[in-house]
Amino acid sequence: MATLNRMDVGLRALHLLEGQRLAQRLFAQVIATEVIKPGRSEEEVDNRIALIAREVFGVRAGRVGRRFVRSGSNTVVGGPWPERVIGAQDLVVLDFESLLAPYETGFARTVALGDALVRPRLVHDLAVVAAGARDAFRADDAITGRALYAEVRSLAARADRSLGAWHCGRLTGTAPAPHAEATRPEVFIGPDNDRPLRRTLEEGWQAHWILQIHLVDEQRGHAAVHTELLDLV
Repeated sequence: MATLNRMDVGLRALHLLEGQRLAQRLFAQVIATEVIKPGRSEEEVDNRIALIAREVFGVRAGRVGRRFVRSGSNTVVGGPWPERVIGAQDLVVLDFESLLAPYETGFARTVALGDALVRPRLVHDLAVVAAGARDAFRADDAITGRALYAEVRSLAARADRSLGAWHCGRLTGTAPAPHAEATRPEVFIGPDNDRPLRRTLEEGWQAHWILQIHLVDEQRGHAAVHTELLDLV
């Protein structure tokens, strides 16, 4: 294996950041052009997002068949999701992971429609938990995946929320794992990862992480998702 130099490591970090910046710009464009509207099907919104990504940013979906949008009850259940029409009071999750596959990272945000206060409150709680997770990571240079996961669970509990996934993040370049039976716990921010998140990988790269928080409102049957780079922003 060739020895990596500082330029290699720096270029990879820039590559990850470029993916996140692209996703942020795409999200802003989707919101500004009011792509998400009640009465539109998730498929229609998917197609509109793909069109914006292609025409404005020159990006095509990296994984054919992956969806960008989930709404209402589809924010909670695992895929494959049934087709659904977006409702006037829905939570809508925008997940650009398929677009960002070439960048080896992920990005997701949640939008609350309508005037029902319970949905914006969940989105607010999600932002608080995500900010708390980032603060915990920054405060401890030796923090492990297990410790950060425990902190995220604690932050969620303080907001009277539960986590909708068995982990709260993963190593960049790692595919999502839907079940706790993941064979490589060291690449997830989860209860079985007792290794420091800040470390050099066997390949010589610096480990970079995707924060992925999924908060569930079990009473009302919907959820909110926040995904972004953890350590480079």
